[in-house]
Amino acid sequence: MTRTSTHRFLRRACLAMLAAPALGMGVGAWAQASQPAVVYDAGGKFDKSFNEAAYNGIERFKKETGIGYLDFEISNDTQREQALRRMAQKGANPIIAIGFAHTSVLEKVAKQFPKQQFALIDSVVEAPNVQSVVFKDQEGTFLAGMLAAMASKSGKVGFIGGMDVPLIRRFQCGYEHGIKYANPKAELLANMTGTTPAAWNDPTRGGELAKAQFSRGVDVIFAAAGATGLGVYQTAKDQGKLAIGVDSNQNHLQPGTMLTSMVKRVDNAVYTIAMAAKNGQWKPGTVVLGVKEQGVGLAMDQHNAKLVTPEMKKRLQAAEADIVSGKLKVALYSADGGCKY
Repeated sequence: MTRTSTHRFLRRACLAMLAAPALGMGVGAWAQASQPAVVYDAGGKFDKSFNEAAYNGIERFKKETGIGYLDFEISNDTQREQALRRMAQKGANPIIAIGFAHTSVLEKVAKQFPKQQFALIDSVVEAPNVQSVVFKDQEGTFLAGMLAAMASKSGKVGFIGGMDVPLIRRFQCGYEHGIKYANPKAELLANMTGTTPAAWNDPTRGGELAKAQFSRGVDVIFAAAGATGLGVYQTAKDQGKLAIGVDSNQNHLQPGTMLTSMVKRVDNAVYTIAMAAKNGQWKPGTVVLGVKEQGVGLAMDQHNAKLVTPEMKKRLQAAEADIVSGKLKVALYSADGGCKY
């Protein structure tokens, strides 16, 4: 199964992030500067998903270094630019923006504060003072789709996305490819929760969509919808069906009915960025983390041990090896070409 060892990931991630000569402040200068800052995406830092993974990463940094941090939870899109600018004015370093929705405003603010170090998780801004970290989400969701298809008894599996954006379409595409790879006859039913940021924080709507899919014969649903997924997981529990979590390991939320979680190691990315800045080793550029880099994968623990058979694990391991070697190319959604595999 996918190895999620923190130490192995950090070793590889740090090599990728820190391979170039160090830029920015040295250790002594950093110690006299302000703290790092994190600006969360919609849904809040305790969404038990993407944002909370970032929170766990900066908390680990704080615990290991004794250095505090600044953070801000936005409640609407108009606060993004204000929050980033405020952190820069306070001298926070680095300033880490969580989520693709910060892309345009971070590009703007980074130009206004060229001496500050910024980082963006889940999107790319090309600037001399910005580091971007993106994930090959499609590789992780491919594995989730394989497992969903193997675990399904009805041959019908579901997908519930949050906000209808290209990122979530990429999730769905990889998931569909994995489903068909494991069982060409399996059927996918998919819904998006909405078209505004509110789609990330609507558990009631998530539950309603899950009920509708279950009523049509679906018995496994993958929710890539932030806090909205909490309603999906509860409905799966109530109806004795299976669900798949996203971003963080959510297996513990509904033990016994969470088949797995497709994890993105946002926690390690945030931790590594902050630590690199502290050590004078931060650098701009784009870091891409997939299965090979152990940046995405499936969560296996005591909460889903009885749901995943040895045969399922064997097939997943074989697929992982093929992805790492390049033998298996996972479908990548594009606005022009859609989802082709």
